[in-house]
Amino acid sequence: MRALLITNPAAARTRSVTVKAITTMLKAGGWQLDVLATGGPGDARRLAELGVEQGVDVVAVFGGDGTTMQAAAALVGTDVALGLIPGGTGNLLAGNLRLPSNPLRATAAMLRGEPRPIDLGRIIRDDGVHYFAVACGAGIDARVMVETPTLLKQKWGMMAYVATTLRLIPELRSVPFDITVDGEEFHAEAAMLLVANCGEVIPRVIRLGPGISPDDGFLDVVAMHANSFGTGVRAVWDLLRDAPGVYGRDAFVGYARGREITIRSPEGPVPVQLDGEPGGQTDFTATVVPGAIRVVMPKRG
Repeated sequence: MRALLITNPAAARTRSVTVKAITTMLKAGGWQLDVLATGGPGDARRLAELGVEQGVDVVAVFGGDGTTMQAAAALVGTDVALGLIPGGTGNLLAGNLRLPSNPLRATAAMLRGEPRPIDLGRIIRDDGVHYFAVACGAGIDARVMVETPTLLKQKWGMMAYVATTLRLIPELRSVPFDITVDGEEFHAEAAMLLVANCGEVIPRVIRLGPGISPDDGFLDVVAMHANSFGTGVRAVWDLLRDAPGVYGRDAFVGYARGREITIRSPEGPVPVQLDGEPGGQTDFTATVVPGAIRVVMPKRG
């Protein structure tokens, strides 16, 4: 097996001693390995493209969701598999796929695993094509991602996001969104609007809704209505108990499913996040790409 390992030295848990241990483990498992480190924005995608050009079998990423999705974008439509070694703050994709959170256990699982296809969401912006594996969101979640300092993420991990969320709760307000799902139009008043490819916003803790899967050929829209701390708690409770909803001013949580989702905010731009990274502002159209990439996961059975 020939592989390229991309590391992100700026990620929360990617210490050099761990990189060395991962490298030793992969080589001991019989993999031919090159190791390259990112140095700035966009490097992970460029390095993954280099790996594709050189004919590797696997591009493994030791970093967070942002680094992972940069690399994944270079693998769309190729036979090169993506290997996930969690090293960032959230590691939402790895968590949704039930991969170990410990880097060395994740490496061992990758050595024993097999490539399996998953869908991605695709958004076309003026600066090119962007992909997301877990979810893109407009509203309070995007503000949390954008306004959480990198230094705090490195120091506190997920608790940095919690701290930012608590700071922003007093500003929680629903705004109007016009939503088109495969040609059918809806209106929602939402403080958070997610277009989800995976089912858990915090793996094993907060599930977005029943039946959301990264290999079903669909994207799922989740709209959370809240205008205060109390209604925010009610909306989260609806999420936790998978309460079905409908779009509208009085629904705390609404759901819809489709292959092409257009989100418009008629009262002005709203910040957007893509898998926890800043993703510009509304408006946007997200389209599912079935089986876009293959991810190394534990063998079935």
